[in-house]
Amino acid sequence: MAKSAISNSVIRRLPRYYRFLGDLEANGYVRISSRELAEKMGLTASQIRQDFNCFGEFGQQGYGYNVTGLKAEIGKILGLDKQTPMILLGAGNLGRALASHIDFRNRGFDLIGIFDANPQLVGKRIGELTVMSVADIEGFCREHKPEAAILCIPREAAEKEVERLISYGIRAFWNFTHYDLRVTHKDVAVENVHLGDSLTTLSYCINTSDE
Repeated sequence: MAKSAISNSVIRRLPRYYRFLGDLEANGYVRISSRELAEKMGLTASQIRQDFNCFGEFGQQGYGYNVTGLKAEIGKILGLDKQTPMILLGAGNLGRALASHIDFRNRGFDLIGIFDANPQLVGKRIGELTVMSVADIEGFCREHKPEAAILCIPREAAEKEVERLISYGIRAFWNFTHYDLRVTHKDVAVENVHLGDSLTTLSYCINTSDE
């Protein structure tokens, strides 16, 4: 099936499949049926089969799925067998937390540079990287060719920085700026992350649970 024909809901379930299969693998599972996997994930067996059929035939009738093999196949679909070079803009509290605690390499990315406009943060170490000035981004991008960027910068700076970064070869953004990027470039991917929205959803759930 063509990539463009696969629904966004299917794509967003893939990381969850990958995570559950990793847990199963760690607990010694060798194979699992779609019914068993559905029970563990709170889905239906038909939904799982339909999702996997978007990408090929992974199971065997009467056997089910090989856990390690299926996990590896989903990892390839997600691009986790590659290391896409990535930079981070914004070395404040959120940026430092992401750079320090996210396992980028096991999620398909290699964080190679961190930048900030605050001269008091330039030169600080975050893990294995040293914070650089935003004035150095263009030269860094031309030399190291990152393809993705994390945005932890003020909302008002986001739109301008995105256009600039696209011109330097960035084609994907993990956006924490509270600004929904509406990039007009068709070949640019954007994942807008609103942590506050998630917390507000939790507020709704807890306040309507007894109604």
